[in-house]
Amino acid sequence: MHRVKAKKLTSQYKKIVSYFLKAGIVFFAFWFVYSKLTANKNLKDFKNLLTQIPQWEIFCVLGFVLFLMLVNWGLEAVKWKRLISSVERISLWKSVASVFCGLTWAVFTPNRIGEYGGRVFFLSPKRRIIGVVAMAVGNIGQMVLTNVFGAIAFCVFIYRFVNIDPLLFYGLVFLALIFCLFFIVFYFNIKWLNGILLSMRFTRKYKKFYSILARYQKRELLKILLLCFSRYLVFSTQYFILFFWLIPNLHYLEILMMVSILFFVQSTLPSLDLFDIGVRTATASYFFSSITDQEVAVIACTASIWLINIIIPAILGTYFVFKLNFFGNLQRS
Repeated sequence: MHRVKAKKLTSQYKKIVSYFLKAGIVFFAFWFVYSKLTANKNLKDFKNLLTQIPQWEIFCVLGFVLFLMLVNWGLEAVKWKRLISSVERISLWKSVASVFCGLTWAVFTPNRIGEYGGRVFFLSPKRRIIGVVAMAVGNIGQMVLTNVFGAIAFCVFIYRFVNIDPLLFYGLVFLALIFCLFFIVFYFNIKWLNGILLSMRFTRKYKKFYSILARYQKRELLKILLLCFSRYLVFSTQYFILFFWLIPNLHYLEILMMVSILFFVQSTLPSLDLFDIGVRTATASYFFSSITDQEVAVIACTASIWLINIIIPAILGTYFVFKLNFFGNLQRS
């Protein structure tokens, strides 16, 4: 009898704690979002830029960019479902829910680390740490593409806009090739990391968590990388559409080069999603100044993409936060 009562009390206590945790996450997310949006001058500049454009055109362009945001995170949900398939079978809808929930957590945590927690709490408790490792594999795949395309774009940028000694330039190109090859080889041999961790005594006892690394074969890693590439194309297209729309005198190859550099710089700097807008706009302003003097338009475009790709999904994700159960199995979706 006492055991039954104790279990009931424990269950009620966990429900209360779970509710307060969810409410706290949603509160912090909305508070951070509100504080940044109300103080963001760049979004006001974007609004001012649109005053001279027909409303139907604004609706069509921004509507399509918003649609691409859903495609982007939809592809990420497909990728997450595939990454975790060898550990736990989840439905596509649950994968979508976990991705958006993770975005809500990410918005107020350094380097988006909260995104891991937001996702893995949709898995059964015993598989959550393994889920973190699986998610890291997907993030490495995205990082490979960001670094490879970014390194190539940097070389093109230096060739076109920097007065540099030819021998030094060839040396930089050689280093860029080594840099790109390292990431590609490392990604397609991610199981090497499992062997390295097994060779160290103090990490060997955690092998049940990272042994998933050995399960990813090259064919599977290629499929994951193709999903990463699809995402890269989608959010590159978002930037391209806005820049080409508001600064039509830019050459499309120049836009693609600058966008690749922008992604590369963003990925190398530690940041918080909400304060990341400062890094994005400063980087965009600096590099785009080589091809256009429309600084306000450049900064406004970058800020609007930040709003569409980060803030709006984070707000949508608050709905899924309340679907979590921190201490047990989640509701079936």
